[in-house]
Formats: sequence, structure tokens, C-alpha cells
Amino acid sequence: MGLHSLVIDAWSWLNYKGAMNDPRRPGVGAFPELAAAWLPEDDLRRLAAYKLLAAYDSNQAGQLTAAAGDDSALERRELGDAAKLVDTALGYLLGSEQHIVVPGAEHAEDDQPPQGAAEAAAAQARLRQWAEDELLALRMQQAERTAVLSGDAVYVLAWEPAKGRPTLRSYDPGFYFPQWDDDEDTEFPARVHLAWELPEVPEQGLKARVRRITWEIGPIEAADPGTGGHLVPAAGDMIDQSGRLVRAYLWDQERLSAVTCYLTDAEWNLDDLRRGQSVYNLPRAKARFRTRPDGQVLDRLDLRIDFIPVIHLTNSIPHAGDRWGQSILGKVLQGLDELAATDSDAASASATTGTPIIGLAGAQLPRDRTTGLPVPVEVRAGAVWQLGESGRMDALDTSPQLAELRARSEHLMDRIASSSRLTAAGLGTLDPSNVPSGYTLQLALGPLDSLVASMRLAREHKYKLLLRFVQRLFQAGQAEGWPGGETAVARIAWGPHTPTDRAAVLDEVVKATEAGVLSLETGVRMLMDAGYPIEDAAEEVPRIQARSFDAAARLADATGDNGAVRRYLGMPDAGTEIPMVSGPGRAEP
Repeated sequence: MGLHSLVIDAWSWLNYKGAMNDPRRPGVGAFPELAAAWLPEDDLRRLAAYKLLAAYDSNQAGQLTAAAGDDSALERRELGDAAKLVDTALGYLLGSEQHIVVPGAEHAEDDQPPQGAAEAAAAQARLRQWAEDELLALRMQQAERTAVLSGDAVYVLAWEPAKGRPTLRSYDPGFYFPQWDDDEDTEFPARVHLAWELPEVPEQGLKARVRRITWEIGPIEAADPGTGGHLVPAAGDMIDQSGRLVRAYLWDQERLSAVTCYLTDAEWNLDDLRRGQSVYNLPRAKARFRTRPDGQVLDRLDLRIDFIPVIHLTNSIPHAGDRWGQSILGKVLQGLDELAATDSDAASASATTGTPIIGLAGAQLPRDRTTGLPVPVEVRAGAVWQLGESGRMDALDTSPQLAELRARSEHLMDRIASSSRLTAAGLGTLDPSNVPSGYTLQLALGPLDSLVASMRLAREHKYKLLLRFVQRLFQAGQAEGWPGGETAVARIAWGPHTPTDRAAVLDEVVKATEAGVLSLETGVRMLMDAGYPIEDAAEEVPRIQARSFDAAARLADATGDNGAVRRYLGMPDAGTEIPMVSGPGRAEP
């Protein structure tokens, strides 16, 4: 390969694969589906990379290599190491649990809650209810495993009138085709396509076709053509001073917007497509638009929102100028190939070790009565061979080679664990005898901690965006209980990704709160992070205070305010009709 043909891009770590050598058209051999004319050439390497990674995940990398022309690859042994790396990274990424958190909601139950705390708590409760109804934890498992494996994942939100809430679906990133404007500095694409092929169905008279769903941002259009060239605004729209159609969205009522999002869902027969007509410019004249159950034709349907409800996740933080993520297998794919080759050699060596090759000298072998040829000798339990006086039997011992191959497999696993930053401790292959202390284990998990922090940082903004879109779709659908106005800033709070010494955390919290260097609220949140079954910190703090009689006594001594003490203990204020009870050393009032 000369320098003029060296490709360095988001998938160049796959250049050593023969199927990736032709970046223009890898749609042959192992990738016949990439020969479809509607696929853009700029996306072929990305789609080929997705298929290669999926083959490794399903123990079919050998079959894919064989389809590319290497027949020996069919003997390749694949024992699930790639899938183990993906599942392990996924588990550490998601942590023990995930929660929707709206900042400020934890102070809603305070005696004097700050401004906006009640609204934040209400928004948090509504979002958590939506997450439970829409199975958000399950959707996250689906999408995040795809992101960890392929480097990318796609969420799609849509308002469902029958359910009265936005629905959330995850799609294969191979269906995702964003279309950017000429301005490369834009954060979001102006048009997004989801496209895939549908097979031929002769029984229904359907030919092979491609389906494309498109979301695009564009100017607000008139409801009907106006007579005399005048615009006819739809309900809720108006014409501004410059003659444009504008509307005020519920989440930003002080600003008039001139754009909206249009949805188009259509199919094209593959026979109708010509050279140069890719997913980005399919001919409108040949389109068959799909229809919703309510009869609405999905041809530039105005969704009455000013954003595209499609969220693209990346597994890693993209390089400057890039928009695609990298698989957790990206840097260690050649190591997995080496490991599979070593496992294949070990399988061959174990066959000769379990059933050794034996050489006989001076043996009287039985002969076939028909042909007169010696009958092949089989090595099996209970077999007896007659040897002459100078007879000899030699067995080929391959056990030393097998031991070397096993040692090489362990070495490769250590290299893979180190290069992927999952670490031997994270993969569970670290010998406990090599960990003299918890501090040593913490150092061993250092690369894993940085890996998880980087993966979560890459997703933080996208999940904030997803939860913002959910709120705005509720507002656009005029759902009950979702007021207008600016949407709350919500995020996903991840659980701890490594086991926590709960006893040590508890001891630390108790000492710090008793010494007064840590607030009770912060201590409760530390216990929640450590895995204690506390559902809500705002509810747990009053429960603790209601039983803290020693602290209440100190409060009484410090303030002399009986009402403050009763509020601290969660008791109602004492009424004037309740007589005071005198105690030892106290006078009647």
C-alpha cells in the first residue's frame, strides 16, 4: 500500500482486513449488500465496519473472512471473547442502576425550599413516570450495547396519541444517514434519514424496495395555497412583518420561530433507481408514501416542533472534526485475531495430546482377508498389539506445546485487557493473590475508571438532549400535567461501576456527620452512591432527624426554640390548648 492510498479515518484500525482495502466499493464477497446502488459511497466503510464488528460479536469472524476468500478461516476457533469484552464494558458503563435527576428536586421537601425546587421535583416525577412506562432501562440496554459494540447508536422519539406520551425506539446505526449543511460547524444535521432495504414478497406482488424515513428542518409552510398568492396560516401560526409564517412553541413562548420539523416516510422499488440516486436524493416522482393508521399521509407532515427527534450516541468522544464513535473492540481487534489463532492451534494440539500419535515397530498387525492389506490400527482403551522381541512403541508427546499455547492465550488476554483499558481486574482474570491491599486494587482499576468516565462524558449531553425532547413532545402533544414554559434540565445519573466497600463508606459518613464537617444530606447521598437501599434523599433525611433525639436536645439547648425542635423531629407545632407538662426541676408555666 502506497502513501497515496493510505486511508486514515474513524475506521482505519480495520484497514488490515482485506474486505476494507477498497474504500470505494467493498460491496463484494463478504459484503454483497453494500453493492446496493442507493448506498452513498462515503458511508460504505462505516457500514462495512459495523458488519465486521457484528461478526466478531456473534463468533462469525471466521465465516466472514472465509466469505472474503480465505477458506482456512473456517477452522478458526472463536470462544466468545469479543462478546465478553462488549458485555463487560456495557456493565461498567451502565453501573448498578440509572436514575433521572433534575437538579434542585432534592430540596423540594426542605423547610424553606429554594425557588424552583417544587417545579424541579414535579418535572423529575413526571420524567421518571415516563421512563417507567416507556421501559427506558430496557431501551438503554439495547442502544448502549449497540454503541459499545459498533461505536454508534440511534434513539428515535415520536409522539403517540393513543398512548398519550412520546415513544422511544433504538435503531441499528447502519440505518442512520445524517445529511449536513455546507457549514461544518453546525452541531446538528439539518436532515436525517433512516433507510433500509425490504425484501421481495412475491405472494403480495411486492418487489425489492428501500424504505426511507426522513426528518428535516425547514420553513413553516401554509396550510393551503392561498388565493391570489396569499399565505393561509394554519391554526396557531401567524405572518410576521417580513411576510414569513411564524409560530410560538410552548417551550419558548417569548420567541417566534419560522422553522418546523417535517416527517416523510416513503418506499422506492430498487428497479426504479438509477445510477447516482443515493439515499440523499431518491426521486420524489417514484416514491410511494406510507399512511398512518388514522389516514394521514406521511409526506412532509408538519410535526409542529423545531427540532429533529433523533439522537445519535457515540461510544467514545469523537476526534476533532469527526462525528462517529469507536467500538470498545477497535484497538484490540488484531489481539482477538491472535487469540483465535492461538485457540485454534491449542485445539489441534489438544487432539494429539488426548489421542497421541503412536509409532509401532515389530508389531504383528491384522490383515484384511479380502485385500490382504494391514488393517488400520486404532488407539482406544483396551487395545492390545502383539510386538516382536525387538518391537517398540513410541508416542508423540505434544503436551509441552499445549502448555505453551495456553500460556500464550493468557498473555494475549492480559494484553487485550490492558489495551482496551478494561484491565485484568475488570475482566475478572486477576489472581487475588496478586492484590495485597485495597489500594493496590484501586490502582489496578485506574484505567477502567478513566474509560468509564470518558464513555459517560460522551453520552452526558445526548441524554440531556433526549430528556429535553421528551418534555417538549409532551408539551407539543398538550399532555395533561405538562405545563408550557422552558423545559427542566434533566440528566441520567449512573450508578457506581465498581463494587464499593459499604462498611467503610458508612463509617466515613457517620464520623463526618458527627464531627460536623459533612451535612446529613450529603452523607445520605454518599450512602445512596454506595448502594444502600435509599430511594429518595429528601425523604430519608426527615426520617433520620425524627429519631435523632440527642441532636434535638442539642438544638433546644442552642436555640431555646421549642417550635424549631418540634419541626426538626417532624412533629406538628404545639397548640395553645395543649398544656405544658412540668418535669423535674421545671416550673409550671
